[in-house]
Amino acid sequence: MSTIPKIAVFGGGSWATAIVKMLCENLEEVGWYMRNQNSIDYIKENDHNPNYLSSAEFDVHQLYLSSNINEMVRYADILIFAIPSAFVKTELDKITEDFSSKIIFSAIKGIVPETGLIVGQHFHKTYQIPFKNIGVITGPCHAEEVAMERLSYLTIASKDPKKAELLSKYIASRYIKTKISDDIIGTEYAAMLKNIYAIAVGIAHGLGYGDNFQSVLMSNSIREMKRFIKKIHKMKRNINNSAYLGDLLVTGYSVFSRNRMFGNMIGKGYTVKSAMMEMSMIAEGYYASKSAYLIKRNNKAKTPIIDAVYAVLYENKNPKIIFKNLTELLD
Repeated sequence: MSTIPKIAVFGGGSWATAIVKMLCENLEEVGWYMRNQNSIDYIKENDHNPNYLSSAEFDVHQLYLSSNINEMVRYADILIFAIPSAFVKTELDKITEDFSSKIIFSAIKGIVPETGLIVGQHFHKTYQIPFKNIGVITGPCHAEEVAMERLSYLTIASKDPKKAELLSKYIASRYIKTKISDDIIGTEYAAMLKNIYAIAVGIAHGLGYGDNFQSVLMSNSIREMKRFIKKIHKMKRNINNSAYLGDLLVTGYSVFSRNRMFGNMIGKGYTVKSAMMEMSMIAEGYYASKSAYLIKRNNKAKTPIIDAVYAVLYENKNPKIIFKNLTELLD
């Protein structure tokens, strides 16, 4: 790898746009794969993403844009994937280039539905990429606040601290602070689980529960997250660190949280289909709740909140009844 690596971001959504913005603070050129050629043409003409974070303006001379995923794989040393988990397999299936020697970072907060694996595990098991070459970018951080250059914190996780430090160097700026972790499994599961808990908080809000109950729900969520992750990957970790508790809090309470918004609509009486149609962005927690439910069932973890969200979203159970029952299981 050259002294200054070539880095490419894969995805056209808000999180991908935010990561490109971060990298542009430190690199002369950033690769950006978007499958929509019309969006690329718009960025070249207007200096911003037409669909997401339009307040984030780019110097197009810094961007190496392409709608050809194989071209971008060839271009970059470090590949950062920020594609919604529901579309990961479809996009990866387009890759014919050998990328087994590349450094992969996942900024995807979900599970690959076809395999039931978090993204890092999917890369490892499906493409034989060693864990030392896989990393995770996680919060607590909302893309919208990055676009506004509000102070934000990111956790960069990798089994190889040098790779985590390398990427951290090119992401950190006056408004982005970074922290290094070696818990790639735990941080990625936490990033997935917090979306489910944000849906639960949203449902509760939509049903008319107040702040008092929602605080209890969040308190129980972090303990449930700890139990879940410990069953999957037992190692020493402080669940109260920002990558776990901090990311949960911002996703559960922020006005920018699409998962909370989705849950709020469900609580107010929207069907899953109608809520999805109303939103312009994907609520990762919808897909994650099914995968997490199946994983916890196989690992016998106690997860009443995940169970409640799954029952509402996938078993078409009445949220009023489900959450009334849930109130008796929390403390």
